[in-house]
Amino acid sequence: MENPFLTLKSLSASELVHLKQITQGLPENKMRDFVAVYTSKRREAELILLFACIGLIGFAGIQRFLVGQIGMGLLYFFTGGLCWIGTILDIINHKQLADEYNIQMANETLTFVQ
Repeated sequence: MENPFLTLKSLSASELVHLKQITQGLPENKMRDFVAVYTSKRREAELILLFACIGLIGFAGIQRFLVGQIGMGLLYFFTGGLCWIGTILDIINHKQLADEYNIQMANETLTFVQ
């Protein structure tokens, strides 16, 4: 079977390693199900970057809502992105935010598929 993760856009190296690790030994039909569900749940780093930039000029914290961090999203919203410092740090670390969220979604998806 070819690499089923080739269809995923902007896949980071750490995300790919994690995906290969947790799906090792899955039968082909379960792997197909995993990729279908995971594709719908994952977030691209560029999308998080876009929403973090929007947070600088408008709705601060929207990038945190996007990755499921509701409490941090509310904190950013009510403090203006922690006076923009938190939002600027999120712009710098947008790939790390995406990787953490995607790894969490991969683990969640694996338990769902099995």
